[in-house]
Amino acid sequence: MRRRPVVLHLAAGAFAAASLAVAPVVAQSGDAPSDRTPWGHPDLQGYWTSSTYTPLERPENLVDQALLSEEELAELNELLTAEGVDPLRARSVLAAETDEERAEVTRQTQENIHYDNSIWLREQDPRKLTTRRTSLITDPPNGRIPPLIPSAQEREAIRRAESRWLVYNNPVQSFDSHQTRTLQERCLAWRHEGPPMLPPSYNDLMQIFQTEDYVVVAQEMRTNPPRIIPLDGRPHAPDAIREWAGDSRGRWEGETLVVETTRFNDRVHFNGSSVGLHVEERFTRIDDATIRYEFTVTDPTTWTQPWTAEFPFMKREGPTYEYACHEGNYDARHILEVARNLEAAAK
Repeated sequence: MRRRPVVLHLAAGAFAAASLAVAPVVAQSGDAPSDRTPWGHPDLQGYWTSSTYTPLERPENLVDQALLSEEELAELNELLTAEGVDPLRARSVLAAETDEERAEVTRQTQENIHYDNSIWLREQDPRKLTTRRTSLITDPPNGRIPPLIPSAQEREAIRRAESRWLVYNNPVQSFDSHQTRTLQERCLAWRHEGPPMLPPSYNDLMQIFQTEDYVVVAQEMRTNPPRIIPLDGRPHAPDAIREWAGDSRGRWEGETLVVETTRFNDRVHFNGSSVGLHVEERFTRIDDATIRYEFTVTDPTTWTQPWTAEFPFMKREGPTYEYACHEGNYDARHILEVARNLEAAAK
């Protein structure tokens, strides 16, 4: 949830290494992007949001419908921006097939209450569908993540069983220690942080900084340091060095910033991926208020083919707020306490 505002801090060493000199971003009217840096690159700096209810994968009930009509988009956004919408359950609105189902998944009830919307969502900028597409995935054309290869299916089955030990009485007791709990529970890595980045449920702002030789992406809801992306052509880190966010290198291709990331550690599992994950991100400022963000993920040890997704980053005023995950994390202790209580009750 959103915390008290703070000044965004980057490590002093990172600042020194990146030689950051943040130039102001001045929004101007017009269809084409007007801002450029003093050294001539498209200016990506400022505060942006990836907020959207569009799902990563196309719902099965829309398998043959890649795009909503303008009327469908307007009708759904009227529903999604109404007061009292549940910001978590509404993510499944496109999978609802009737008006009754849509009303059910977009409303909070006494049995299903989350944080107060006035605290964790910006009421002046309600979340909605940002495009007519019925999925963020644009390739394959069916809008779905490609199938896992057989060895990846076996790997994923083991992971799922380990995470549901109390349900399936799995011999791998993943509730024995905090070290066997999920990365999210331990404030180590959020799935949306990436790369590739995905729209989070809340705290969806990010701030982008630029110099001639570096780009820095600082997400509001993050457990890792901001991504400092070199643009100077240096090679990737040695293969033995593996990081939560991988090792990123960027370059400009015309008006587009292209970022290639490899060297993920063996605990990062993006939709079933392995250490062979390769991510290509493309940032293109298409007008003064929008960056088109695209990514392609490739891992021949996981999926039958690469796949691509796209969604917009929209300009916002900011600021970002502190996301103090570790400081307020009581989940690990409580989860292990409940597991011990369930074990005692079963004896």
